[in-house]
Amino acid sequence: MGAEIAVEHGYMLASLRSGLSRLQGARITTDMVTVTGTENFMMAAALAQGETILENAAQEPEISDLADMLIAMGAQIEGHGSSRIRIRGVEALRGCTHQVVADRIEAGTFLCAVAATGGDVVLRHGRADHLDAVIEKLQAAGATVTAIDGGIRVQSSGRLKAQNFRTTEYPGFPTDMQAQFMALNSISHGASKVTETIFENRFMHVNELVRLGAQIQIEGKVSLVEGVAKLSGATVMATDLRASASLVIAGLVAEGETTVDRIYHLDRGYDQMETKLRALGADIERTR
Repeated sequence: MGAEIAVEHGYMLASLRSGLSRLQGARITTDMVTVTGTENFMMAAALAQGETILENAAQEPEISDLADMLIAMGAQIEGHGSSRIRIRGVEALRGCTHQVVADRIEAGTFLCAVAATGGDVVLRHGRADHLDAVIEKLQAAGATVTAIDGGIRVQSSGRLKAQNFRTTEYPGFPTDMQAQFMALNSISHGASKVTETIFENRFMHVNELVRLGAQIQIEGKVSLVEGVAKLSGATVMATDLRASASLVIAGLVAEGETTVDRIYHLDRGYDQMETKLRALGADIERTR
């Protein structure tokens, strides 16, 4: 597209190639499906000169939501929601009003929390059609999850049945829900196999779940989980965003008190999670 990018002393420096006044349209094919990459290419192409074709584009709902907003601002985009997106660059964009789509991973996290602890909860504005793979696994586990007008209702009681799952690109099971569902599997009936195909080092939460009494073994890209009847509270450390959410879920069902350290990871993806859980009856507080 005509950019020159260099890394110097830990900083990324970006500029246009000499002689160019704008980025140039191009055909771009990524080696792997990338959500953030697709979003960045799409935004750059919206104001680039000429036409850009994105092949192997991500298909997550967030891609379509961003495209809808850019179109409202004057961008010319076709094919969003599929693996091939066409963007014709325009001279300028204008302001618009846009309602951001509900965060499906936050919704999925609360679905797992209710499934693990029991109860009857409505997630207002949740989009069940964005969580098909997660909801199918929760239903197979024994939870009742239904799409209702304006949200999602989840009902659960007693121990659920452990489920095998494999993370993959949308519309498959999201890697960002792997840790939360593993926490659920760890206190469910039976054994399960969790296969991570998207990110390396995405099992860093396993050792922390083990501190709480979970029985999990890692074999390469696979975690073997043997469900236990109960977990015990302990001090654990959040290693990344979704790992921290899984530890909160585990702490909700563990006997005794659980302390989750380094929750700045949690705050990257959840707004006042402890406040929302406390409103649902959880005994949880932020200590610092």
